[in-house]
Amino acid sequence: MDALWSLASAPSLTLGPDVFTLSYMAVKIRERLIKYGKTFYRLGFHMKYTITGDNLQFVNVEFNPGEVMFSDAGSMVYMSGNVRMEAKVSGGLLKGLKRTLTGESFFVTNFYADGGPGLVGFAGQVPGKVQALDLRGGKHWILQKSAFLAAEQAVDLDIAFQKRFGAALFGGEGLVLQSLKGEGTVFINACGDFIEYNLQPGQMMKVSTAHTVAWESSVSYDIQAVGGVKTALFGGEGLFVTTLRGPGRVILQSMTLAKLANSLIPFLPKNDSGGIRIGV
Repeated sequence: MDALWSLASAPSLTLGPDVFTLSYMAVKIRERLIKYGKTFYRLGFHMKYTITGDNLQFVNVEFNPGEVMFSDAGSMVYMSGNVRMEAKVSGGLLKGLKRTLTGESFFVTNFYADGGPGLVGFAGQVPGKVQALDLRGGKHWILQKSAFLAAEQAVDLDIAFQKRFGAALFGGEGLVLQSLKGEGTVFINACGDFIEYNLQPGQMMKVSTAHTVAWESSVSYDIQAVGGVKTALFGGEGLFVTTLRGPGRVILQSMTLAKLANSLIPFLPKNDSGGIRIGV
């Protein structure tokens, strides 16, 4: 097995047919073996990561000198002593300004490992899951505006706009979204648990507004009225639902931050006038 692992890792530009077949098989075996528990190793890259926790997850990233990780401001939980961080305007002034439209920081934070492998832990701003998205092969994902957590430097983080005004107004994700392209791994975070579906061409899924975390750019995103007046008024789902039409992958969340906040309001301390008391 060690020999197969080495063969899968080694360059093979001048292999004969038999050795090439063996190398291909070794790569496939390695793809099956690289997952140990919840630790994943990126083929062709040195970065590896571990997602830890249940409903308050964080991601632990190990990377080598010469590799760079970047995250949204305030996402770092801990880092090893040899990791250096630096605030950057990733992509230049224009992209920094565009990021502020999504409610994110003008800057991103870059992380560098000096003198040996580095370790950084990232966590989101809401109680929920962390998931990795591999963008290699030309994949392009659209995210709700607060879902980005961290990524490899090869990832291009930008903004995108809803194509339909009605979807922007009533879809629950807003007008401004986040766009992710490139040849690296991205980590996303959102409230609650995640569930992923791979929609076939023409297949449609109806989703309660604001429960869509991410979708591939090939997926069509729109809204649809829930039905009759009685259903709209008393069904508890509002006037519209989000419609997602394939082909492509979609990631949904079981809880939204607004629903979580509303569920906590009855338990928050009140002041004498009946308002919510902030602080002790």
